[in-house]
Amino acid sequence: MAVEQTTRRVTRRRVRTRANLLDAAFAVFAAKGFGRVSIEEVCEAAGYSRGAFYSNFDSLDELFFALYRQRADLIAEQVTEALALDGPGLDVPASVDRVTEVLLLDVDWLLVKTDFLVHAARDRAVAQTLLEHRERLRRAIEERLARATGHTALPAVLGGVDGAARAVVAAYDGVTTQLLLDKDIERARVWLGQLLTALLTDGSGRPEQDL
Repeated sequence: MAVEQTTRRVTRRRVRTRANLLDAAFAVFAAKGFGRVSIEEVCEAAGYSRGAFYSNFDSLDELFFALYRQRADLIAEQVTEALALDGPGLDVPASVDRVTEVLLLDVDWLLVKTDFLVHAARDRAVAQTLLEHRERLRRAIEERLARATGHTALPAVLGGVDGAARAVVAAYDGVTTQLLLDKDIERARVWLGQLLTALLTDGSGRPEQDL
């Protein structure tokens, strides 16, 4: 029993240490830029030693991917829950309203993500891992659109649910890029809603043709 209690305490402490390192790294990355931050700076911000860092992460890249998974999982969960409220069909304008209302639009996160995209563009292995994580959001959208097949229409120009899901992700990327510049979150939500509705309907909110 004593061994089990000790193990649980160690596990809880390790989880807390990892979470604190992630929070500290996020703040430092957002303030200084991913490529300008050292492991020592992350440790200092979190109040831990390098040993604590290396007991949780092998590198800053690995730490970043842990941060990215947190945000990617959150965004995929937000989108999935917002889209799941319809029945077999998909009320596009209503679903878009729900998604844009809850979707994570955080300027600090976008700063961190953009820094890392530039970093990944110069490293094929890092880029591949980042692409795999980005697929999570696209798949969540594609799976929901696929369930609406036969019930809800999409513009033929999108080429089916795969093309529609990719268009949605591209729209999100474009809107968040603008958000980095003007910092207007409310405007970004409105713009994203208008863009997604136009993409997934005939522009008036009405289906164009059956899937």
